[in-house]
Amino acid sequence: MKGLEALFSPHRVALIGSMSPGKLGAELAKQILAGKFAGELLAVNPKGEGWESIPGRTSLSQESHPVDLAVIVSPSSSVAGVLEDCGQAGVRAAVVITSGFSEIGNRAGEEEILRAARKHGICLVGPNCAGIANTHWNFFPTLELRPPQGSVALVSQSGALGGAVLARSREIGLGISKFVSYGNGAGLSEADFLEYLSGDPQTRVVALYIESVRDGRRFMHALRGCCQVNPVVVIKAGRTSVGKRATASHTGSMAGSDEVYSAAIRQCGAIRVRTVEEMMDLCSGFVSMPLPAGRRFLIVTNSGGPGVLAADWAEEQGLEVAQPSEAGQAALREFLPAHCALKNPIDLTVEGTREGFRRTLETLLPEYDSALAMNVSTPYLDSLGLAQGVIEGASGSGKAVAANFLPAEIAGESVEALKQAGIPNYESGERAAAVLAGMARYAGLRATRPGAGFASGTGASGDEPRMSLPGDGPLTEPEAMAWLSENGVRVPDFRLAHNADQAVQACRELGWPVVMKVVSPQILHKSDVGGVVLGIRDEGGAREAFHRLEKIGRDKDFRGVLVTAQLQGGREVLVGLSRDAQFGPVVVFGLGGIYTEILKDVSLRTAPVDDSEAMQMIREVRSSKLLMGARGEPPGDIRALAVLISRVSQLPLRYPEVAELDLNPVFVFSDGVVAADARVIRTPFIR
Repeated sequence: MKGLEALFSPHRVALIGSMSPGKLGAELAKQILAGKFAGELLAVNPKGEGWESIPGRTSLSQESHPVDLAVIVSPSSSVAGVLEDCGQAGVRAAVVITSGFSEIGNRAGEEEILRAARKHGICLVGPNCAGIANTHWNFFPTLELRPPQGSVALVSQSGALGGAVLARSREIGLGISKFVSYGNGAGLSEADFLEYLSGDPQTRVVALYIESVRDGRRFMHALRGCCQVNPVVVIKAGRTSVGKRATASHTGSMAGSDEVYSAAIRQCGAIRVRTVEEMMDLCSGFVSMPLPAGRRFLIVTNSGGPGVLAADWAEEQGLEVAQPSEAGQAALREFLPAHCALKNPIDLTVEGTREGFRRTLETLLPEYDSALAMNVSTPYLDSLGLAQGVIEGASGSGKAVAANFLPAEIAGESVEALKQAGIPNYESGERAAAVLAGMARYAGLRATRPGAGFASGTGASGDEPRMSLPGDGPLTEPEAMAWLSENGVRVPDFRLAHNADQAVQACRELGWPVVMKVVSPQILHKSDVGGVVLGIRDEGGAREAFHRLEKIGRDKDFRGVLVTAQLQGGREVLVGLSRDAQFGPVVVFGLGGIYTEILKDVSLRTAPVDDSEAMQMIREVRSSKLLMGARGEPPGDIRALAVLISRVSQLPLRYPEVAELDLNPVFVFSDGVVAADARVIRTPFIR
């Protein structure tokens, strides 16, 4: 933290690089001076060139007073030596803007500068970055536009993207507290900045752009901690990157890396968006409005069509566009004309007045958690008066109220009045609704995951015993079934038969009808090769099934057949595990049995999850209503299913050899769940 304080709030700063006109060092000097930095600046380069009031030095060794921060724009071949010089002079932090490292394949050069920084305990930003900014310190060592002062911190892996956001922030007046572009991230990473910003008094919202993270679990820990203090809005680029890793199981093919990023971000309580516009809209909402206490959403408009579009989008985003109470509607009738629609959206029509907006909001806001006031204006309307009505109606309510006043040519003055009153104006009702939905989502995540439980899946407690899977090769299904049973996962009673007589005896003991499956470590997907026989009802059928499966397993290390009683009724679901390269164990849930992989109707989390998070996973699946009881069928035991998901999610922490696991199908009954089929893929790799 001391190094990060030296980074963002330095007293003495060295600009290291050429100060010749047109060079980056000179441009940075101009930028910092224009920003009215109150600290001391010096320029360091072989010629000892300074810039205007900035004195020049040939080396930091000439300085008798400590330098807090070095901003480096010297040639890439010199950076390691520069950092060595900085370290000997006691510099605590360095921003390496210079490019020419791992982004062009020069990993050796990047490792060399990282070793130099670590040797001397220097907090390193970059290389190949666009610099940093601290508006509350009047400090702008960046080549990007200087943003207005405010409370949104921007952390961006991409300098160009960061620059675009800073430029846009000036256009819309969105104030920035801190900015950092960390480029290749050889030293400090996004996790370091999230940890720092969670304790920054000038920051109320964090906007984060990432392309990848170095350590998924550490990233989650830092993101969770930051979200407990401030909202974090995330853009993760590369969501349509080509190809998911090849795996041997259904679960692995469904747990693609981008889906894991989405799950991890959500688990930590952050909000993921797709575009810069969404990011900036949400940031403006978080800094302008109080968090909604729930999802009940009110629309007051003077135009029916745009109001309906906003209502449609709000519902799709998860808001509840509920009708006002009977008492609320009765109160509206006392002062609104009879032609106004009172069902939500409340349509005041083009005859809507300042008084109409004010009294409607005053009357109904106590029933709602957030509201949108819309004015599609014409030249003859008093847009400023309508805005004042909205301001008066929202004043003192403590509710999140956004506006959509347009067109800009007419509504400019009213938009400024709304802004001054803390009511942000958005270019469409849909964008405003998306903001309020995102804010409600964040508020809900904070409410359901307080304290240490705010995000499950950020690591084990450390007390879990490390255990080994049975045997030392691929697990057969009988071995997997026995192992699952030992770990609290309910499986059907089963028998392993090595010949036809044993198979018949197993069927008698279990009771007809039965299911028979081929047992071979070389056959992972049994149904794909006809290795599962259902509905066996007599001895003749049992013998025929055994011989058929024996033939399928010939030349494939045939180990016999697994016989289980055939489960009747219940809904088929999948519960599985996979390992992500950056986030480690991932737990997956979906409906559909053998069709789960085709339907892709799944939810996932980084493991482990508790019962509550598992219940959220179940509810996220689109077809989960089938488990709640459909067309007169009894509801499934959802609580038992959540417990199963939670228990399965613990397995890779106790058994590091578990690479992937499929329980498919799992039968959900009204009084419990049973894993009817199990596939375990082991690996010596331990994360």
